[in-house]
Amino acid sequence: QVQLVESGGGLVQAGGSLRLSCAASGSIFSINTMAWYRQVPEKQRDLVATITRGRTTTYADSVKGRFTISRDNAKNTVYLQMNNLKFEDTAVYYCYADVWILGKTSYSGTWGQGTQVTVSP
Repeated sequence: QVQLVESGGGLVQAGGSLRLSCAASGSIFSINTMAWYRQVPEKQRDLVATITRGRTTTYADSVKGRFTISRDNAKNTVYLQMNNLKFEDTAVYYCYADVWILGKTSYSGTWGQGTQVTVSP
């Protein structure tokens, strides 16, 4: 009923920048918090950044000052601007959203399929 589609991943040299996008579509009544997570093989999925509907943001310490999360509520889209990328930022990045699906009575968590970000040393 609801899909999150990420884009913008790829290969970049250390010090470079990438911008990830995640667009939600389907039977959406409202979207509350949106977030980006990342995961490397055999490790848990870690929170990178969150943004509320009112655009209050939080960041993992490892990305503060380098990454910026933003959203366009009219487009049901969240972005992650990643600057000064480091080798250790290499991971699959996942979009997450608390979505109120039409016909439901509460928000439920929805995940995107993930997009690979690779930073070469």
